Amino acid sequence: MPELPETMQAIGFEQPGGPDVLRVEEAPLPQIGSGDVLIKVAYAGVNRPDCIQRAGNYPAPPGASPILGLEVAGEVVGVGGDVPREMLGSVVAALTPGGGYAEYCTAPWQHCLPVPDGMDLKHAAALPETLFTVWHNVFERGCARDGETLLVHGGTSGIGTMAIMLAKAFDLNVITTCGDEAKCEAARGLGADIAINYREADFVEAVREHTGGKGVDIVLDMVSGDYVPRNLQCLAEDGRHVTIAVLGGAKAEIFIPMVMMRRLTLTGSTLRPRSDAFKAALADEIADNAWPLFTSGELSPVMDQTFPLAGAAEAHARMESSAHIGKIMLEVAP
Repeated sequence: MPELPETMQAIGFEQPGGPDVLRVEEAPLPQIGSGDVLIKVAYAGVNRPDCIQRAGNYPAPPGASPILGLEVAGEVVGVGGDVPREMLGSVVAALTPGGGYAEYCTAPWQHCLPVPDGMDLKHAAALPETLFTVWHNVFERGCARDGETLLVHGGTSGIGTMAIMLAKAFDLNVITTCGDEAKCEAARGLGADIAINYREADFVEAVREHTGGKGVDIVLDMVSGDYVPRNLQCLAEDGRHVTIAVLGGAKAEIFIPMVMMRRLTLTGSTLRPRSDAFKAALADEIADNAWPLFTSGELSPVMDQTFPLAGAAEAHARMESSAHIGKIMLEVAP
C-alpha cells in the first residue's frame, strides 16, 4: 500500500447550526476496517441529509464517521484484510456511512462501484446516494413496471433528476412538480412528460387531468406532511406511495377508507441506517441493472455547482436555498 499521512483535511463543526458552522479542520486518517477500503477522495457529493445532520437533527449511525458526506469517488489507496487485493489502486464511486467531506474516506468494499477509464470522477461521485435511493424506492419498494406512471416531487433536486432519468430509461411515464417555470423546463429537458409548477397550479388537479382521471401508479414523496393526503388522491387503484424524506413535516392525516377501497400501499425507507449486507445486495443489483447506463454515457447526472472542500458552508447554503438544479459537489483532490 502507498505511504499514507497520519492526518488529513476534513470539514467539521463544533456545534450544530447553520451552514456557517462548517469549517476546515485537521482530522486523523480513518481506520480501515477488515471489510473496508480507504479512498483518496477526488470529489464528494452534497446531499440534503448532510444539511440535516449539520443542523443537529440527523445523528450519524453507531460506528459511522461523524464527518459529513455520504458519497465519494476516488482511488482506493488502502484495503482491509477481508477485501480483494485487486481493489488496491482501483478507481471507485462509493456509498459511504459518513466521512466524505475529507481528503480520505473509508467505505465497505461491497458498497463501491467501479469507475471505468473515461468516466468523469465528479460525475461518478454525484451518483451513489441518489442512485441507491431511487433504485431501491422506485423499483424495489415501489415495484415500478414498464408503462406505469410515476409522480416525483422536487423534480430538479438530486433525487428528482435521478428519478426522472431512471424512470424514463425503464419506460415509465413521469410527472413531476417544481417551484418555478425554469425548473419545470429543466425537468422536461430530462424527459419528464409533464412538469407542474406547484406554486401556480394544484398538482392533484393537474395529475387527474393528465391521466384522464386514472391517477399515477407510484408517488415518490420527499415532502410528507400535508402532501400525503394530496398524494393519495393522485394514486390510481393499487397505487404505491413511497416516502423518502419528511421535509414538509413528520405527521400526516389520511383517510383510511380510501386506502382500503383503492388498495393503496404506503411504504418508505431511509437508506443510511440499513445494514451493510443490505447495501451490498443493493449495490450488486444496481451494478447489473443501472450502473451501465451511466458508465456507457447513456445517462449522466445533472450537475449544479461545484465548490472547493473549504467551501462546504457555501455548498450547504446553496442546497438550503433550493435554487440548485441537480447535484452540488465538493472538489477535494481531482
